Amino acid sequence: MLLVLDVGNTNTVLGVYETGVPGFANKPAAAPRLLAHWRVATVMTHTVDEYGVLFRNLFAIGKVEAADVRGIIISSVVPPMDATLKEVCERYFNLKPLLVEPGIKTGMPVLYENPQEVGADRIVNGVAAFEKYGGPCVVVDFGTATTFDAVSRKGEYMGGVIAPGIGISAQALFENAARLPFVDIRKPAKVIATNTVESIRAGLFYGYLGLVDGILARLIAELGTDTRVIATGGLARLIGEHSRHIKDVDDLLTLEGLRIIWERNTVVQKQKPAS
Repeated sequence: MLLVLDVGNTNTVLGVYETGVPGFANKPAAAPRLLAHWRVATVMTHTVDEYGVLFRNLFAIGKVEAADVRGIIISSVVPPMDATLKEVCERYFNLKPLLVEPGIKTGMPVLYENPQEVGADRIVNGVAAFEKYGGPCVVVDFGTATTFDAVSRKGEYMGGVIAPGIGISAQALFENAARLPFVDIRKPAKVIATNTVESIRAGLFYGYLGLVDGILARLIAELGTDTRVIATGGLARLIGEHSRHIKDVDDLLTLEGLRIIWERNTVVQKQKPAS
């Protein structure tokens, strides 16, 4: 089995794939099956043992045997977490993880001025989107920040846009306006609200929907009208259902990208246990 981890600023998403091939050195005859996946809070103060116990408990709940994991790949945008998670892998799984970082084989040329500036999750999403949907395409990832990543017709990572996430916007409004409450984010019943909570919801939801569709309209104008737009991340379904341009919502896109990159880096050489 393969364990994939996507470490974000707010949440960490884990998935376990059954590949059917020991060592994953050869391409499986059938598409790998995702056995289980979980979303947990990213807590930088957690120790190696705390994360180890958490992962083992999740495996127990999902009826997955940790001893069957033969490979691990990690995408992280939280550098302080990297050393902790490496040690978790080595101590609790007896494996050295593969990190998505400069030098790893992704199969996707990066056209950013400085490729090392691109978040690992953005490359992973681009790889998965091009593999599954073709190009040109745009991935909208609704996380702590909302990122828009463009992939060319030839499968090149072109760059994109970074905007504050809708959760950050809601928090900023609460913290900087003394009389305004913090509200959960959902579609309001109508635009013209008759109380403060619904007024805030209308502003957050429709304001953010306008931001998303406005940016996507400009990206599609540059990439071409045949551009496929895929949304992923925590609020992808909420915004995606009402967007004029988002046609696909893929909750597991990043996990799929990690699996694909793992396979591209283990065709010749198997991942070896930590010494």
